[in-house]
Amino acid sequence: MDPVTQYANDVLNGKIVAGKLVKLACKRHVNDLKRQGTKNFPYVFNESKAQRIFKYFGYLKHVEGELAGEYIQIVDFQQFILGSIFGWVCKTTGRRRFRKAYVGLGRKNTKSTILGGVGTYMTGFDGEYGAQVYATATKKDQAKIVWKIAKRMIKTSSDLKKRFRIRDSVSEIYHEKTESIFWPLSKDVDSIDGFNPHLGIIDEYHAHKTSEMYDVLVSGMGQRTQPLLFIITTSGFNLSSPCYAEYQYCRKILEGTLENDEYFIYIAELDEDDDIKKPRNWYKANPILYSTPRMMDYLKGELRAALDDPRKMRNFLTKNMNKWVDHRECGYMEMQKWNACGVDILPDLTGRECYVGVDLSSKIDLTSVTFEFPFDENYIVKSHSFMPEETVERKRKTDKVPYEMWIKDGWITATPGGAVDYRFVKQYLLDTAIENGWTIKEICVDSWGFGQIGNDLIDEGYTPIEIVQGMKTLSEPTKDFRDMVYNRRVIHDKNPVSTWAMSNAVTREDHNRNFMLDKKKSVERIDPVAAMMNAHVRAMLNIDNTSVYEERGIISL
Repeated sequence: MDPVTQYANDVLNGKIVAGKLVKLACKRHVNDLKRQGTKNFPYVFNESKAQRIFKYFGYLKHVEGELAGEYIQIVDFQQFILGSIFGWVCKTTGRRRFRKAYVGLGRKNTKSTILGGVGTYMTGFDGEYGAQVYATATKKDQAKIVWKIAKRMIKTSSDLKKRFRIRDSVSEIYHEKTESIFWPLSKDVDSIDGFNPHLGIIDEYHAHKTSEMYDVLVSGMGQRTQPLLFIITTSGFNLSSPCYAEYQYCRKILEGTLENDEYFIYIAELDEDDDIKKPRNWYKANPILYSTPRMMDYLKGELRAALDDPRKMRNFLTKNMNKWVDHRECGYMEMQKWNACGVDILPDLTGRECYVGVDLSSKIDLTSVTFEFPFDENYIVKSHSFMPEETVERKRKTDKVPYEMWIKDGWITATPGGAVDYRFVKQYLLDTAIENGWTIKEICVDSWGFGQIGNDLIDEGYTPIEIVQGMKTLSEPTKDFRDMVYNRRVIHDKNPVSTWAMSNAVTREDHNRNFMLDKKKSVERIDPVAAMMNAHVRAMLNIDNTSVYEERGIISL
């Protein structure tokens, strides 16, 4: 039996301890073998092509650690990954089936070794003339890690040294016979002439704040006959990152809710209810343990340090156990719980009473409005934001988020000029209430913006409520809103701007353990969340009797 199928069977029959997602990857391989070459599945597994990549790795030497200088002997899980990627081909053309690969592994599971070998192989031995191979990362130094591994693999091989030329001055590995190149790449991609990747490597994708490198690589592959985008990463703790979105997409493919026969996926991680203190579970995230048992001592030491110092637990879970952990330092919200409160269609709110929270921020930044509705024992929140149209492009580059798409989809209004015109904000909240038959009980404005919009609201017949931005005013509403989310008593419309802002929100705490949102420590925008907190200051009181406007003789909408 070939090593790829042998590994899949060993996982499925329990001989190898593996997590749910690895089991699904193995089950996918076995099921595909049963339907290979059929009308609806034009792919076949070519064992000789898998063996070719195995043989190639046998010519390479380890270049790091205690095995440095020894020839690489790829082990079972590496054979499954490499053999699947290179062994599955189209029946009619013989070209590779998989155009993308996502591999998730714990730290020290030979990610760089795999990438270095694949990088040199696809530069010179993949049958592609003029191949372009790029190792990408958030920074050039990070991108060079894989490139330097590949360079040292070449230098330690008498066979490869004859075939490649290394030009350190321009960070280039050049294959003479096919005139192919291997470069590290981080930014300034627009300046590259003839950008046409045969292989694009994204190392530690969890560290990427945007999908920019992913998009650049994929968009340049259109002219290649069998390109490969190879993502290899540990997990992270930013659930708004493009890597987490890709991880979720890959899960759905493995679970069968989405179909993509051209995407190879292998994710080794702990399962949801696994006890992290049981070493047997560690094999799920660290398949290298079967061939390198001494690594068990390293993991025991890492766990001990994490138990002694809880601040280190996040890194232990993400880096060693390959678990996505929603935990920013001083982060306000667990994003899984916030996401669980989202619905595709909000309940009918016609005729409902609501509280409006406004966060005006700076005129050149994001300004946000939130409508909050007491709804039985729950709260429904619906937000909208504003941004000056002349700053959209600049803010997209600095904030690294798709403002143009959010504007197109209606989550943000781009106001004319270079600064937000607060008249648009005022008119939006009044018109929206009228159009939906909502009764605005109170409009809650932060102290900074009170003078900016307050007089206009008074002229419209409203008395705005000034929300002092201090611990005494905001601590209890900030705690209460989070409690409501955690108890699934908040409902929102999956607004991506609000969700992004919620993932950015961090708090500061006083000596009495009161806390509130901290705009200074939030390195990315939290304006929609600040607007929610302003609304919740009053909404949490859920005043169902006479409104403040009726008390003053003013009729509210």
